[in-house]
Amino acid sequence: MERPVRFESQSGLPLKPLYTPADLADWRYEEQLGAPGQYPFTRGPYASMYRGKLWTMRMFAGFGRPEDTNARFKYLLEQGQTGLSTAFDMPALMGYDADHPRARGEVGKEGVSISTLADMERLFADIPLGDVTTSMTINCTASVALAMYLAVADKRGIAWSRLGGTMQNDMLKEFIAQKEWICPVEPAVRIVVDMIEFTARHVPRFNPVSISGYHIREAGSTAVQELAFTLADGFGYVEAGVARGLDVDAFAPRLSFFFDIHNDFFEEIAKLRAARRIWARVMKERFGAKTPESMRLRTHTQTAGVSATAQQPLNNVARVALQALAAVLGGAQSLHTNSFDETWALPTEEAVTVALRTQQIIAEETHVPLTIDPLGGSYFLETLTDQMEAAAMDYIRKIDAMGGIVRAIDAGYPQKEIADAAYRYQIMEDRGEKVVVGVNRYVMAEERPINYLRIDERVELEQIEAVKRVKAARDAAKVERRLKQLAEACRNGGNVMPVLIDAVKDSVSLGEVSDVYRQVFGQYREPIIF
Repeated sequence: MERPVRFESQSGLPLKPLYTPADLADWRYEEQLGAPGQYPFTRGPYASMYRGKLWTMRMFAGFGRPEDTNARFKYLLEQGQTGLSTAFDMPALMGYDADHPRARGEVGKEGVSISTLADMERLFADIPLGDVTTSMTINCTASVALAMYLAVADKRGIAWSRLGGTMQNDMLKEFIAQKEWICPVEPAVRIVVDMIEFTARHVPRFNPVSISGYHIREAGSTAVQELAFTLADGFGYVEAGVARGLDVDAFAPRLSFFFDIHNDFFEEIAKLRAARRIWARVMKERFGAKTPESMRLRTHTQTAGVSATAQQPLNNVARVALQALAAVLGGAQSLHTNSFDETWALPTEEAVTVALRTQQIIAEETHVPLTIDPLGGSYFLETLTDQMEAAAMDYIRKIDAMGGIVRAIDAGYPQKEIADAAYRYQIMEDRGEKVVVGVNRYVMAEERPINYLRIDERVELEQIEAVKRVKAARDAAKVERRLKQLAEACRNGGNVMPVLIDAVKDSVSLGEVSDVYRQVFGQYREPIIF
């Protein structure tokens, strides 16, 4: 007798009770798998994978004043974290300084407050930038954050060639899912390409964009939609770079990815494997990439924030552990594990330590990293990987037929697909067809409240005063000149990065740069989707 559940993956792919060699009758090892580190990279982007080097343990951190986040950075490094990951507050993400009226009540609340180069210097005080890789989750103002980071390195005498890290900087994903933007799609992508071009020439170890499926999934997409729309975004950036006149093999190796890892254990593993294979094949066949580095998809992963529950929050420890294991079995290069209390607030030190220890236990105690792609060859997993690839390619072909991802976004296509998927999932959860432990099944009548991180209201006032002091002390004539130079670069098609670096060194603020973008490019208005 079968249990009364839906026998399908979270994306709706049908699941058989048993898989046999018959499911892989036309399957060819060399074409579908191959060796790790070799085309089509299904088994992993590098030959030795975790036997040679473990994934980067990159815990997301950012709250309050720069010095508050700096202290958390140092704590995490002391606990064994191997890379920094920076969360910025909503004003910084939307292009406003801490002293702007629209920033009221949000300064330092969802991430660290950054308005000027002085803030960036405080954020990375005593952090060895030449030795630690830094990820920054920031998009429409990523160009300003990168300029500030490079300026900090200059002031310390650290060569840009030593700087490693990643800017999220995925504006196509913003228009699809996250909704943090300033200007319309075309100029937003143009600035991303400016950063790709600049880093390829001057900051060779830095990833200028992290093409992000995470926020697409968090907005309610299925795993198949996340896979398809993320790769379509990646192809969009490649097309824009080639249109700029860049050699695909000169910049594609520095494009990186960022995927969500949700609860459907095997589907998430299959998603990462299918992503590598699709990227490799399209880069080779459509874009004529010649080097393995251009076809090698490298990805950061993060456990699914949307899967965490405020009810029975300690259950999130188990969810995160299983999601983290799926990321490792899927061959991720970098991993952030969410803290159990993040449905309540930014994580406490205790909660973030448990999240980091989860990764360390997988790395040091389970022996999972000792064998490369240990599930490779499984009848079930290989069938599921093939199904994920085929379903994602159906979406990608539809987007191509529309004229590419920018035209698809203009038409609202991925936005509507995600909205419909989110609605369907919520209906199933409300009906109990999708079980969420502690929410619609195994509910407890009474729950004890947990301690969570609270941001002191004085943080906002202190940050406002700090920004005002910087603005009062700077040379107003230099600021005016730099803003005019930036506006001119925006209008004439010049690369904005050299101008931005000079501007932030003269204390031009993040909000002032954003105002230039608003004035020159205009502001984006989202199409109405029903």
